[in-house]
Amino acid sequence: MDVHYSNETHLWETPDDFFRNYDSEFRFDLDVCALPENAKCKNFFSPADDGLEQPWDGVCWMNPPYGREIARWMKKAFEEMKRGCTVVCLVPSRTDTRWWHDYAMKGEVRFIKGRLYFKRLDGHTGRAPFPCAVIVFRPNVTDQAERSDSLKPLVGHFFMFPV
Repeated sequence: MDVHYSNETHLWETPDDFFRNYDSEFRFDLDVCALPENAKCKNFFSPADDGLEQPWDGVCWMNPPYGREIARWMKKAFEEMKRGCTVVCLVPSRTDTRWWHDYAMKGEVRFIKGRLYFKRLDGHTGRAPFPCAVIVFRPNVTDQAERSDSLKPLVGHFFMFPV
């Protein structure tokens, strides 16, 4: 299980083809969690900008660090949706975690069939050792923001998408 929470690096770039498919659907304005070397949008927040402290606008792409800070990123994405942003999040499918139930289950969940291939800044590529999902937070979709805790596991939008 250590590989799932490895601290080796959390700087894995979103696969280009994967991103292009979602960009053709959503037309992203902002990559909220990127480095200059791997930003997927012209407008992006780098670690120096600290996307967790910035207001987000428009349609946002988020591939956050997959370490323990992911809960903070998912909370921020959910809060920015309530402010009017659409936020599309590429995250590990960790259905046993608190952040998954507190935030991911309140959005549209698109499970990804198979494992994604990611690359690091050092050029190393590899298949993710865990399943991933895309979570879509859309403003003005009342059931994601107002769903009662008792109904969360019963209500949801689930999709399967090939890699």
